[in-house]
Amino acid sequence: MKRHILCLLSIATVCTGGAVFAADSASTVEGSVMYRCPGNDYKNTISAKEADKLGCKKIEGAPVSVIQTSKPRGSGSPVPVAGSGASARVDPVAQRARDSDARRILEGELKTEEDRLAALKKDYNNGQPERQGGEKNYQKYVDRVGEMSAAIARKEVDVAALRREIAKLPPPAPTPTL
Repeated sequence: MKRHILCLLSIATVCTGGAVFAADSASTVEGSVMYRCPGNDYKNTISAKEADKLGCKKIEGAPVSVIQTSKPRGSGSPVPVAGSGASARVDPVAQRARDSDARRILEGELKTEEDRLAALKKDYNNGQPERQGGEKNYQKYVDRVGEMSAAIARKEVDVAALRREIAKLPPPAPTPTL
């Protein structure tokens, strides 16, 4: 069990970029009382009264291994984080261009989706679409009408989502007049 835990800790450290531990880097804490508290929380710095209050159980006869870790070595120079400092700011002109591009793209998608929605509603014909040749069975017709209704509902949700996205964008910049 101890080896299993040590192995898992070693793997976790390697995966997070830390150093690989050798078995001799683990040291055993002798003479201290270890308590196992609810939630697999192990404590050796509390008194017996505190352990009783927290519902912890004393662990006897089991050595506890403490593994010393080292900090991962960096490349020497810190990497700037996006959104921090003045260097992360975008030129206002470039940002307006991005916003106008985003608006143009979203408005194009909105137009396409509205056209598809109009075509679906036309075919749906207020719940009375024309029967097709393969729909001699009434249930097939009812199933198709249900699918058309669901497709219209999905398309309406898509149109509403595009409108919300467009509303989040800043208003378009006024065009200069000559």
